[in-house]
Amino acid sequence: MAGLDPKHHQSGSSINKKARISKVGNRYLRQALYMPALSAARHDKHVNGYYRHLIEKRGLKKIQAICAVMRKLLHAVHAMLKQQKPFDNTRFFDLSGTIA
Repeated sequence: MAGLDPKHHQSGSSINKKARISKVGNRYLRQALYMPALSAARHDKHVNGYYRHLIEKRGLKKIQAICAVMRKLLHAVHAMLKQQKPFDNTRFFDLSGTIA
């Protein structure tokens, strides 16, 4: 519903283009998730670990990593509301294997 899912484009001779976010869903929801994703990627150590993992290990660009953080935050909010539990940032990304 938020339009944060990847959309693959394959057509004719221009096959295998890069995936983009679909933008089919609610644009206000995407706008509302953008600044919290930026803030969390900067200030929360577990979200920052996930953000750094996406950039360094998976080779994503910064805006692609922010979109992935937005999507993961959306899933976390949905789980919080469904299970009626507070936000647990330790479940966002495991830092045990990344810190030496």
